[in-house]
Formats: sequence, structure tokens, C-alpha cells
Amino acid sequence: MFTSHRNKVHRHSLTERDGRRPSLLATACGLLVSAVLVASATAQAPEMPWLYTKARALPKYLTNQGSGYFAIVEGKNGKLYIGTAKYGENAYLVEYDPVSQQMRTVVDCMREIGSTATGFAAQSKIHTRNNVGASGKIYFGTKQGYPDKKKEEKFTDYPGGYPMAFDPETNTTRVYPIPVPHHGIISIAPDESRKVAYISTCSDQRPVESSHFLKLDLETGKYQDLGETNHVYAFIVVDFLGRAYHPLLGGDILRYDPKTDKVERLKQTIDGQPPTAESHLADENSHPINWEIAPNRRTLFAVAMSGNQLYSYDLTGKGDVLEGRSLGKLCPTAESTDCRALCVAPGGVMWAAITAKFDGQRRFAHLVSYKPGDDAPIDQGPMAVKNPDFTPFADKKGEPFPWHHGFRRFGDGNLIPSAVLLGVCATREAQYVLALAPLTLLEAHVRRKPPLPIVRKPTFQHSGIRSLEFT
Repeated sequence: MFTSHRNKVHRHSLTERDGRRPSLLATACGLLVSAVLVASATAQAPEMPWLYTKARALPKYLTNQGSGYFAIVEGKNGKLYIGTAKYGENAYLVEYDPVSQQMRTVVDCMREIGSTATGFAAQSKIHTRNNVGASGKIYFGTKQGYPDKKKEEKFTDYPGGYPMAFDPETNTTRVYPIPVPHHGIISIAPDESRKVAYISTCSDQRPVESSHFLKLDLETGKYQDLGETNHVYAFIVVDFLGRAYHPLLGGDILRYDPKTDKVERLKQTIDGQPPTAESHLADENSHPINWEIAPNRRTLFAVAMSGNQLYSYDLTGKGDVLEGRSLGKLCPTAESTDCRALCVAPGGVMWAAITAKFDGQRRFAHLVSYKPGDDAPIDQGPMAVKNPDFTPFADKKGEPFPWHHGFRRFGDGNLIPSAVLLGVCATREAQYVLALAPLTLLEAHVRRKPPLPIVRKPTFQHSGIRSLEFT
């Protein structure tokens, strides 16, 4: 979870630190406000048609606050692997089979490390974006939750996070040692051809994060510390030459070259100029920046969480400057956007799941795509749920279940996600988005429209009849 300004950007977590349910008065007030918003929203429908998705709630016992993060990826077997968060207790890796539409738990993190610790000492999250090695193994890491101040829990109560690799063929998991004491794991990127993986840690301390960039030997389990980066919620990517990239506080980027065993510090430019303050690519105390690499590992896509803009970087360039360019707004009509979910499909199309804000109060969950060669990102529209009875939201007495407030009825009767979106995965068949409270997998089927035929210059056949050529 992005927590640099937790109460501002993670709206599903207003009471997650102490786990208390809202009071009856607060609930009543909330229902009244919701009613007013729904009534006003009837006349303020989204500008685009609804993008209907099929919703599937993850098993409720795998979370205690309906929460999950970036942790979703498609394995080489065509199944999805999703991480969950159960604060103060555990974290689980779940396998979802799109063919049978069945889910099963494949990794119980606390069991794997042999611990029964609870509270802040527990492995409460899988926060990493899951990545797949050439072998088909699923790489992920565990992370801390939040210290309970009433219990006088301290950051040092957390022992540290564990990188892990799950093998779907053998149903076994390898657990690697804690790389940095008291730090969680926020990113892991394997390079099995060189028998290494790259790790980013996080201390979760503010205003300046401690975040180490490390190389893990996948055979020995030993680490090489490549440097302190102080960047919040970093993503690591590995390019076509096996070089690993990690953002650095202040906007520069670290690049480790395994051939030379050296770390380079790169400047970055956007359209030939240093990043602007509005881009959030070089904030003083850093900013969560989504990174994902194209299948050919020659292009890096980036979106700052609070920046309504898609960027790409050329990883084939030489020198000490990483040249980027702006590709356009994710949602041109939005007042602001929140993006914590970015991926690139096997065919090279970038997908982002965002929360777009309009007119100061209207918020809709949108799915956005970009294919290299497009003039700009394409907003595929606001998401709604086509099977609103996918899970119960209240008990038999009509009392709302706790941590089920992440969906609401829009004025036209549609059920829509209202919390921020935390993960996205695009396969060759569908696009999957992780929604919160309850933790839910949304399945969309967006088919990008083919370009219109290009009419070329008329040609004349020997018969004297004119024909047109189309491509």
C-alpha cells in the first residue's frame, strides 16, 4: 500500500490501524452522505459508457480488512497468482484458474517461515508486484503491516520481510533470508538466466524512506547491497542486457550492470527537459511511481501515482541520461487521477487501472490502455460490476459486513468500485483488476478496435477500370 500520505490516498483504511469498526453514529452519517451523493450522481453520469466487469471475491478468510496490493501476475501456466494482506496475522498467495474459475491458497507465508508471531511482528502483506521467472516460478516478497500505537508496537518489532519463490509445478516454495532487518520487501525482479534476483526493501518510515537496492544470489541466498535509495515504494525492472533499474530519491535512477558489477547513476529527462514538479517524477521526498517494462525489455513505462500522465523511457540509449517522453494523459477529462496499478500485456499493450476524479466529488474506476504507436493513452471507460450479487455485503439482519465498503450503488443502479484500485494484470484473453473491501478480482474483456482501412492513391488496371487499394 502506498502510505506516504496514508489517510489521504488509501481511503479504505480509515480505521485500519486499530481495527475498530465505525460507530453507529458514524455509520449513519456515512449512509446519509452516501445517499446524498448517489442522488446527485444520478444527474452526473460518467461521460463514457460503463465497462462491465465480472467480479469474484477472494475467500474472506485470507484478509481481515478486504485488502491486497500490486501482487497479481499471470503464470506461464495461464493461471493468476494474487497476494493478500491479513494485518497482524498473515499473508497468502492465491492461485486463480480462469478456465475452472477456481481459487486455491498455494502459499501460507507464516507457515513457510515457521513463525506464529502476531501483531506488527507478523508478515502481514504481499505487497510486491509478483513476477515470473523463465522457469515459471512466481517471485514475491512479504512486508510489514502497521504498528499499533496503543499496544506500543515499534518499527523494530518487525523482523523483516522474506523474498519467496513459488514453483507451480512442484507446489513448493523457497524462502530466502531477510535482506535488511526490520525492512519489508516492496519489489523483486528475477533474472534466472544469471541466477539472481533484484530486491527493493522498505522501512515504511516518513518523511524519508529507507530503501535498499540489493542483488540476491538465487542459489546461495546471499545478498549484495547495491545502495541506499531512499525512494518510497520502488519498482525494479531488468532490461534486455540484464541491467537492473531502481529509482532514487530526487529523480535520478540507479542502474546495475552485471557485466561490470557496477552501479551507474543516471539522470532522466522528459521530452528533453528535467522532470517538472507536476510530474511527481522527482519529488523532494519521492513519490510512488509505477514502473513496468515492455516484453522486449527495451521500453520502460511509468506513471506517477498522483500524476495523470503516461511516460516511456528508451532503455537502448547510451550515456548517463535516461531519455523519457510524455505519451499523454491517462484520462484527459479528469480533474485528477490515482494510479497504483500498471502492467504490460504479452502483446506489448500497457494497461493502467485508475481512480479518476471529476467535478470535485465524482470518482470512477477507469481502465486505460496504450499500444506503442497510439497517439495517446485510450480511456476504456468507467468500470461497473455486471454480477452485483457476487458476494454478500450484509448479514441476514441487513447489518453491513465490516470492510465491505469498497463498492457502492451508482444513481442508475449499477454497482461500482469506489475504493482505489491496487493491481492490474492483462493476459491475452482478458484484463484483471484488484479492487478492495472486499478484496475482489474484476475481469474485463476489452477488445481494442482495429485501425480503419487506409485508402491509398487510386490505381488503374489495364482494363481501364479504376480500383482502390486497401491495407
